[in-house]
Amino acid sequence: MGTDISQAIRQINQDRGIPEELILRTIEDTLVAAYKHRFGNADNAVVRFDEDNLEVWIFAKKRIVEQDGVYDPVVEIDLDEAKEIEPDAEIGDEILVEVDPKQFDRIAVQSAKQKAHQTIRDIQKDSLFSEYKDKEGEIIIGYYQRERNGTIYVDIGKIEGILPKKYQSPREIYHVNDRIKALIAEVKKDSSGLQIVLSRTHTDFVRAIFELEVPEIYDKTVEIHKIVREPGFRTKLAVYSNRDDVDPVGACVGLKGVRIQAVIKELEGEKIDILKYDPDPRRFIKNALSPAEVRDVIILDEGKHQALAVVNDSMLSLAIGKQGLNVRLANRLVDWNIDVKTESQFAEMDIAAESRRAVSELFGDTEVIDNEISRIGELPGVNIRTAQALLDNGIDFIEDFLGLEQEELLAKGLSASELDGLRKLIEEYVEIIEEETEEETQEDESEENETEEYECPECGAKITVEMTTCPNCGIGLSFEYEEEE
Repeated sequence: MGTDISQAIRQINQDRGIPEELILRTIEDTLVAAYKHRFGNADNAVVRFDEDNLEVWIFAKKRIVEQDGVYDPVVEIDLDEAKEIEPDAEIGDEILVEVDPKQFDRIAVQSAKQKAHQTIRDIQKDSLFSEYKDKEGEIIIGYYQRERNGTIYVDIGKIEGILPKKYQSPREIYHVNDRIKALIAEVKKDSSGLQIVLSRTHTDFVRAIFELEVPEIYDKTVEIHKIVREPGFRTKLAVYSNRDDVDPVGACVGLKGVRIQAVIKELEGEKIDILKYDPDPRRFIKNALSPAEVRDVIILDEGKHQALAVVNDSMLSLAIGKQGLNVRLANRLVDWNIDVKTESQFAEMDIAAESRRAVSELFGDTEVIDNEISRIGELPGVNIRTAQALLDNGIDFIEDFLGLEQEELLAKGLSASELDGLRKLIEEYVEIIEEETEEETQEDESEENETEEYECPECGAKITVEMTTCPNCGIGLSFEYEEEE
């Protein structure tokens, strides 16, 4: 059977994206299936293609036997017939006999076609599954085709994706042939076929959009710490920079806001707060409650991640947000339970003793109980770089810092201005109590003794330790001291 199949192979390859070798294997399996249906056994069926895969043949491999010695014409051929095919044929040899496809009945051909179609569908499903599975988490652009029960079917090229109702932003309305940019959220394969699930509500969709719009995020100069989102309403994005000379928030906003405006446009006007990530939970919570300005943050229970944010009366509604949206997103972003109070509400609260110091700091009261702050890192408003540099050099406690000379501290990589700033903080927030030496103690006792008054044992007049005679009765005086055991 000589058949020009090259055009069919190219067509299947272009239309369905199936590799040529898989198409050839399918053709081979189809012919073998038809052979088996016709002759009952396909063990001796052989399929051959030419070098350019332009033609295909199917042969029956038969053993040459003596004339009138053929018992099974499917696998045997007599010598005379074999010599017509191969003049040098001999008894016992095997020879390939071409099978005319006209010998295949209609049922055999139909069965083979069904098998071929099923095989091609399976191959196509596996091929597309592998292709799109690798694209999970990426952005893809498609076109609105139809809608059923709230689910939108999107033409994404080789296959149709679905955009379920739950993954559609409440702000967006679609029409036939509308261009849709979405995230490939899930790729799954089941008995009904391959399913590509798209989403416009995932936080990773926002992440992917920023990677497209902000080169610094794409090349990892600026990285996204975390994204939280109420689709269609508000998104909060915490970012940080891996380079000191790059402002992470400014990079995301862009010159005159062109980058952030492009993202907002793609999200159909959804509000976006970009804030700087800070490892210090107090600063991070302050940033997370933007656009509200937070006066101070009190850590109520570090283990349970409970904090209190204090704002001016005018900022309370902005900090909480409509229906609590702003503070709810801030809670999820920083992973703390944040309670927002005004200054007057905070003043009326009965907070735990460990938070008393934070109260005095909040309202500018610099009186601090002695030894309450012992570590440099506990000082309010301390420069993080200075504290870390000292800690790296084994200086954690304020007492250790004060015990070192200026030259020793400068040798550890700190500047004079940093050291002066730290000393001012210590003077402001910590009461330093110096221990007296034994000599100083004796001198103090001596001074106390010199001014202390006693009564004369004879007349009762007032005398002091420096007197040798009583000024009233003239009796001689001497003083003895008993050592304390």
